[in-house]
Amino acid sequence: METSVVRKRILDVLNSARRDAAERRTRNADAGAAYEKFLETVATPVCRQIADVLKAERLPCTVETPAGAVRLTSERSASDFVEIRLDTNAARPHVVVHAERVKGRERFEETEPIREGVGIEHLTDEDVLDALAGVIGVFA
Repeated sequence: METSVVRKRILDVLNSARRDAAERRTRNADAGAAYEKFLETVATPVCRQIADVLKAERLPCTVETPAGAVRLTSERSASDFVEIRLDTNAARPHVVVHAERVKGRERFEETEPIREGVGIEHLTDEDVLDALAGVIGVFA
């Protein structure tokens, strides 16, 4: 095989990978901006409302806002929490709900997209409520 053919093929692959990486960085940056707005205007207020309801039902929890996420943490066990965060590892960035519960020596984890196939800017408070209602059992 000619060296020039091998070189051309490898350079094509490298250039394609560089283009893909640049596109991914741009997508992630755009998603990050939309996600910050979503956290501030949709996710955090809904989490605060859910925390109020849980407290009224004697399931106290706190709302925390670590960098890039909003988290409901049980006051009974800090190991039990539900978190909304941005997942940029997929082909398209999307918002997920991650729930963790520790029972004895076992750790249970579940991560689900809030609403599959919907852009971050189109997620609603109803979408957040539906997703959190599906995993809020970690506090029971």
